[in-house]
Amino acid sequence: MRKQEMRMGGEAGQGHGAGSPAEQVKALMDLLAGKGCQSSQAPQPSDRTPDTPQGPHGNDSRLQRHREALLSRAGGSLELGGPSPRLTNLLLVEGLMDLQLREHDFTQVEATRGGWRSARTIALNKLFLPLSRVSIPPRISITIGVAGVGKTTLVRDFVCLWARGQVGKDFSLVLPLTFRDLNTHEKLSADRLIRSVFPHVGESGLEVAALTKVLLILDGLDECKTPLDFSNTVACTDPKKEMQVDHLITNIIRGNLFPEVSVWVTSRPSAAGQIPGGLVDRMTEIRGFNEEEIKACLEQMFPEDQVLLDWVLSQVQANRSLYLMCTIPAFCQLAGLALGHLCRHRRGPQDAELWPPRTLCELYSWYFRMALSGEGQEKGKASPRIEQLAHSGRKMVGTLGRLAFHGLVKKKYVFYEPDLKAFGVDLVLLQSTLCSYFLQREETLASSAAYFFTHLSLQEFMGAAYYCSASKRAIFDLFTEGGVSWPRLGFLTHFRSAAQRAMQSEDGRLDVFLRFLSGLLSPRVNALLAGSLLAQGEHQGSRVQVAQLLLGCLHPDTVVCARAVNILYCLHELQQTELACSVEEAMESGGLARLTGPPHRAALAYLLQVSDACTQEANLSLCLSQGVLQSLLPQLLYCRSLRLDTNQFQDPVMELLGSVLSGKDCRIQRISLAENQISNKGAKALARSLLVNRSLTTLDLRSNSIGPQGAKALADALKINRTLTFLSLQSNRIRDDGAKSMAEALAANRTLSVIHLQKNTIGPPGAQQMADALKQNRSLKELMLSSNSIGDGGAKALSEALKVNQGLESLDLQSNSISDAGVAALMGALCTNQTLLSLNLRENSISPEGAQDLAQALCTNSTLKNLDLTANLLHDQGAQAIAVAVRENHTLTSLHLQWNFIQAGAAKALGQALQFNRSLISLDLQENAIGDEGACAVASALKANTALTALYLQVASIGASGAQALGEALAVNRTLEILDLRGNTIGMAGAKALANALKVNSSLRRLNLQENSLGMDGVICIATALSGNHGIQHINLQGNHIGESGARMISETIKTNAPSCTVEM
Repeated sequence: MRKQEMRMGGEAGQGHGAGSPAEQVKALMDLLAGKGCQSSQAPQPSDRTPDTPQGPHGNDSRLQRHREALLSRAGGSLELGGPSPRLTNLLLVEGLMDLQLREHDFTQVEATRGGWRSARTIALNKLFLPLSRVSIPPRISITIGVAGVGKTTLVRDFVCLWARGQVGKDFSLVLPLTFRDLNTHEKLSADRLIRSVFPHVGESGLEVAALTKVLLILDGLDECKTPLDFSNTVACTDPKKEMQVDHLITNIIRGNLFPEVSVWVTSRPSAAGQIPGGLVDRMTEIRGFNEEEIKACLEQMFPEDQVLLDWVLSQVQANRSLYLMCTIPAFCQLAGLALGHLCRHRRGPQDAELWPPRTLCELYSWYFRMALSGEGQEKGKASPRIEQLAHSGRKMVGTLGRLAFHGLVKKKYVFYEPDLKAFGVDLVLLQSTLCSYFLQREETLASSAAYFFTHLSLQEFMGAAYYCSASKRAIFDLFTEGGVSWPRLGFLTHFRSAAQRAMQSEDGRLDVFLRFLSGLLSPRVNALLAGSLLAQGEHQGSRVQVAQLLLGCLHPDTVVCARAVNILYCLHELQQTELACSVEEAMESGGLARLTGPPHRAALAYLLQVSDACTQEANLSLCLSQGVLQSLLPQLLYCRSLRLDTNQFQDPVMELLGSVLSGKDCRIQRISLAENQISNKGAKALARSLLVNRSLTTLDLRSNSIGPQGAKALADALKINRTLTFLSLQSNRIRDDGAKSMAEALAANRTLSVIHLQKNTIGPPGAQQMADALKQNRSLKELMLSSNSIGDGGAKALSEALKVNQGLESLDLQSNSISDAGVAALMGALCTNQTLLSLNLRENSISPEGAQDLAQALCTNSTLKNLDLTANLLHDQGAQAIAVAVRENHTLTSLHLQWNFIQAGAAKALGQALQFNRSLISLDLQENAIGDEGACAVASALKANTALTALYLQVASIGASGAQALGEALAVNRTLEILDLRGNTIGMAGAKALANALKVNSSLRRLNLQENSLGMDGVICIATALSGNHGIQHINLQGNHIGESGARMISETIKTNAPSCTVEM
C-alpha cells in the first residue's frame, strides 16, 4: 500500500434492532441486504429538499436531480442521530494481513479471538481528505470488512449524507455503483458506466470527468463475477471503448481511465487482495462489535421483554465461540433472532434436551425452524400444517441448497435469473415467506433482479444441507457438477470428498461448509430438523466413521494450519469432543508434554482460540518442545499473552519466535520466556524482531544466559522500538557492560516504563551509567537493581539522578551492600524528589546512624508511600528515630522493619506514633523481639488508630499477656483486617482473649495463629468464637499440637460455624 500518514481518532458503537419478531426478521433481512445496520440508523424517506450541492456546478439542475435520485434510491435521508460511531470512525490500516488474504471470514474472527487491530481511526467526513498538510488526498481508497459487518450500509449512509451536503463537500459528484449492478453487463465502456449511474448527464458521460472532484464508489468487490487481473489486463485510455467489466475496473483503478476521479472500493478482505498494494492510497477497515455493542444490539432487539433479553445475553456470554461470532453485527442479530425464537418455544417436552445451542449448526437449525414456523410472518395468515412445513423445507433445500452449494464451489455469491434457471430454481418459490429468510432480491440499475443469500453463512448452511441430502443418491462427485468423475457411492465417500476439498482449499472458503456438514450429523441437530430438513436418525450410524475420517485429515505436517484447526471445529459440531477435552485436561494438569502427535497439536491450537483459560493468557510452560512450538507458530500469532517458561528453549527457538514477532499480523502483547536456555544469539534474534514489532508490550527474559552482548542487542532495539513497556533481564549476567548498554537505550527510549535488572552482577560503574540515563529519561517508572553490588558509590550516583529525575516511581536496591554513606546520599535526594513512591532498601547495612538520615527525609518528603528496611541493623535507636518521623509523616502507607534487632523500646515509640499517624496502613515488625511489653504498646495504639489495616508480628516473642492486650484492642478496633502472630507463644490464655475479641470484631479478615502452642482447648475457643463472626475469611491454626483427628474435628466445626472462612489446620 502506498505509504500514508496516520492520525488518531475515536471509536464507539451501539446496537440497533426491532421489537416484535416480525420487525426483527425484517430488520435482519434489510441489514443483510445492505439496507440498514444494527448500530446505525436506517435511511428513511426524505421530507426535505437536499442542501444545495457544493462545488462549481452546484447550481446545475442535473446534479440536483442526481442527489434527489440517490436519496430516493437509498430510501431517503438518515434518521436523527446519523450513522453509528462504529461506521463513522473507521480503522486506518496499513495493508492486509496474511490471515485476511488466506482465510474464511469466520476463521479471521476466531483466530484473532474477536479482537480488531489496534489502529488509528479516521472519521467518515475526513475519509477522502489529506492526513496532513503536506500529504495529498487519496485517489484509490479501499474499505474492508468481513461479511455482515456493514460495508454496504456504510456506503449508503455516506451517499445519503453527501446528498444532503453533510460529508464529502469537496466532491461535486458522487457515483455509487455495486458489483451486483456491474455483473449484469458483459461489456461496458467508461462512458456508459458513468451514464448508468448518472443518467442526467445527457448524450455523453465524458463531461463528468471535467468536474473538479468526482468520487466513484464500487461496492462489493467480493461479489464481482470475474476476479480482477492486474497482470494480464491490456491498458486502455479510450473511455468509449467497450471491454469486459473486470478489464474496465482494472483500468480505472490503474488510472488509465478517469485518472482525476477518486475511487472508493469496499470488499471482504480476501477479495481486496486482488488490487496490488502499490495502487492503494488509503485502506480502512470496519471493526465489529465490542462487548457493549453486542449487549446494546440485543437490548434493542428485545426492548420490552427483559427476561428474554437476559436469557439471550446469558447464552451469548456463556458460549465463547458464539460470543466471538457475535462481534460480527449481522451474525449478532441472526443469533438474537434464533435464540429469541428458541426461548419463546422451548416449553415443548420434545425440545427439553435441545437447548441451549452448543454449536454453530444447532444455532442455524433453530433459525431454520423459526423460518419454517413462519415466525415474523404477516398477521392473519394461517399457520401451515406440519406436513406442509416438512414438504416446504425439503423442497427449498433441493432448490436453494443446490444453488448455494454450487455457488460456494464457484465462489459465486450473487445470482441472476439465468443462474436460477440453470439450477432449476422455481421463481415462484422465491416469493414464499420461507425463502425470504434465506434469499434476498434486489433491483439493479439495469432493471434486472439480483439474488443473494442474506448472509454468507446461510449460503454455507443451505449448501451443506443440500450436500447431506444429495449424497444419499449421488453416484458421481457432487463437486464436479456434471463433469466426469469416478463413481462415488455412499454418504461416507461423499463426506470424504468434501473433507478433502476443504483441506485442499487455500482460501478456506469451504471451512464453514464442512462444519455445517459435520454438524448435521449430530444427534441434537438431527432431533431439531427431523421431519423437515433431515430424516429421523439420518446418517447417525456414520458419526463414528466420520469422526475417524476427520481425524485422519490431521497429517503430521510441520505446521498446524487453519485447515487442521477447522477439523477440530468440525469435531465439535459433530459432538465428538474427546480429543479436545483430553488436551484441555492435560493443560490443566501439566501433562501436556506427553501429547505431541498431530491431532494433539491441532487440538492445542484449537483450544488457544476457544478456551476461556487461554483468553487472558496461554500458559504453555513446561510442556513444549521445539518441534511442537514450530508447528504452532501460525496459531501463536494471535495470542494476546504467551507464557513459555521452563521449556528448555535454546537460541534456534528464538529465531522462530523472532519471525513470529516480526510478522505484520502479530497480535502478541505479552510474552514470558523465563528460565529457558537463551544466550546472546537468541537475544539478538528477539532484538531484531523488536525493531519492527508493533504489538509487544511485555517481554520477560529472566533467568537465562543472555550476557552483555545479548543485552546490547536488546538495548539497540529499544532505541527504535516504541511499544515495549516492560522488560525483565533478571539473572542474565549482563554485568556492567550490559547495564551500560541498557542505560544508553534508556537515554533515547520514551516508552519503556519498567525494567528489571536484578541479580546481574552490576557494580558501581553500571549504576553510574543507569543514573546518567535517569537524568535524561522521563518515561521509566520502575527500576529494579536488587541483588547486585552497586555499593555506596552506586547509591550516590543514583541519588544525584533522583534530584533531577521526575518520573521514576519505584526503586529497588535490595541487597546491594549499601551502608550509611549511601543511605545518606539517597535520603538527601528524597528531600527534594517529588515522584518516588516506593523505595526498597532490604538486606543492606543501614545502622542507627543511617536511620537518622532516613527519619529526617521522612519528615520532609511528602510523596513516598512504601519503605522497606527489612534485614538491616537499625536496632532500637534507629527504629525509635524512624518512629518519630512516622508520627509527623502524612504520606507513608507501608513500612517494613522486619529482622532489625528491634525490642520493646522501639515498639513503644512506634505505638505512640501510631496514635497520631493517619496514613500508615501496613506495619511489619516480624522477627523482632518486641515481647509482651512491645505488643501491649502496639495494642494500645490500635485502640485509637483508625488507619492501620495490616499488622505483622510473626516470631516477635509475644506471650499470653501480649495476646490479651491485642484481644482487648481488637474488641475496639474497627479497621484492622490482617493480624499475623505466627511463631509466638500466646497459649491457651492468649487464644481465649483473641476468641472473645472475634465475637465482637467485624473488621478482621485474616488471622494467623500458626505455631502458638494453643493446644486443643485454645483451638476450640477460636473455632467456637467464629460462629458469631461473619467477617473472618481465612484462619491458620497449623502447628498447634492437636493431632490429625483434632484437626479434622476443628476443621468441620469451623466449616459449620463459619462456612465462608478458609481454615488451614
